[in-house]
Amino acid sequence: MMTKFWQSSGFKRILIFVLISIVLYLLKDMINFILLTFIFTFLMNRLTKFVSERIPLNRKLIVVILYALIVGLLSIALVKYLPLIASEIRELIKQLTAFYAAKHDNIVLNYLFNRFEKVQISNYLEQGFTFLIRYFTDISKVSLQVLLSLLLSLFFLLEKPGLILFTRKFKQSKIASIYNEIEFFAQKFATTFGKVIEAQLIIAVVNCTLTTVSLWILGFPQLVGLSIMIFLLGLIPVAGVILSFIPLAIIAYSIGGLIKVLYIAIAIAVIHGIEAYILNPNLMSSKTNLPVFYTFVVLIFSEHFFGIWGLIVGIPIFVFLLDVLEVTDQNKIK
Repeated sequence: MMTKFWQSSGFKRILIFVLISIVLYLLKDMINFILLTFIFTFLMNRLTKFVSERIPLNRKLIVVILYALIVGLLSIALVKYLPLIASEIRELIKQLTAFYAAKHDNIVLNYLFNRFEKVQISNYLEQGFTFLIRYFTDISKVSLQVLLSLLLSLFFLLEKPGLILFTRKFKQSKIASIYNEIEFFAQKFATTFGKVIEAQLIIAVVNCTLTTVSLWILGFPQLVGLSIMIFLLGLIPVAGVILSFIPLAIIAYSIGGLIKVLYIAIAIAVIHGIEAYILNPNLMSSKTNLPVFYTFVVLIFSEHFFGIWGLIVGIPIFVFLLDVLEVTDQNKIK
C-alpha cells in the first residue's frame, strides 16, 4: 500500500511542487527579477499575438518594433517626467503631513487623529513614504532590473518556437516524469497567474484613468503624483480602493471641506461599481471571485512573506493554487 503511494503521480506532483517552492525561496533575492521577467514576457506575448492577428508582418519584426516602442516610451518617461513625478510626490507628502500636524475644529477628525497617535500610525506612514522615496530615488537598481527583464523576455519571444521544440526534448529524456510535472505546473501558472495579472493591470489602468479625470474635474492638485499612486494601489485587489481613498479624502477635505470629501466618495463608489460589475466579470475567471474575507487574509499573509510584491501577486498566486487543487465554483457547475 505504501509502495503504491510513494510511486503515485499525486505524491510525485506534491514532492516536485515542494521542491519548486524551496528553489524559489532560495532565490528570494532575485524574486523581483523573476516576476518582472515573467510579467513582461506574458504581456508582450499577448500583445504580439494581438498585433500579428491584425497586421500581416513577420512575427520577429513585430516583437522588435514593440520592444523598441516600450524602451523608447520608458526612456522618455524617465528623462522628461521623472523629475516632475518626484517633485509632485514630495509636495503630496508635505500636504498630507501638514494636514495631519495641523489642529482641526472637527470633533471626528480630532478623535481619529488621537486614535492614530495611540497606534503610532504616523510612524508607519513615515516609514511607507520613506520606502517609496528610496524606491524611486534608487532608480539605477530598478532600471537595471527592468532593462534585464525586458532583454530576457525579448530573447525569449524572438526564439520562442525554437525554445519550445528544444524544451520538449526533455519528454524523451531520463527525467521525463519530472519534466511532465513541471510542465503541468508551468501551464497552470501561465493560464492563471498570468491572466489574473493581465486583468489586474487592465483594471488598474481603467481605474486610474477614470479617477484622474474625476480628480481633474474636482480641481485636485498634483495630479501626476496622485495618478501614479492610484495606479500602483489599483494593482492591489479590493484593498487598493480603500488605501487610495484615505489620502484622497484628506486632500479633498484640505481643499474643499466635507462637501469635497462627499464628492470624491461618490466618484470612488461609482468607479468601484464599474470595476465590480463590469470589469471584473469580463476579465476575471470564476476562481478569482473570492469573498472579501479571503482576499484580505491572502493579502495580509502574502505581504508578510513577499513584502510589497505580495500585495500585487498574492491573489494571482492564490488563484494558481486553487487551479492546481481543482477548486471550482459548484454553483457554476450546476
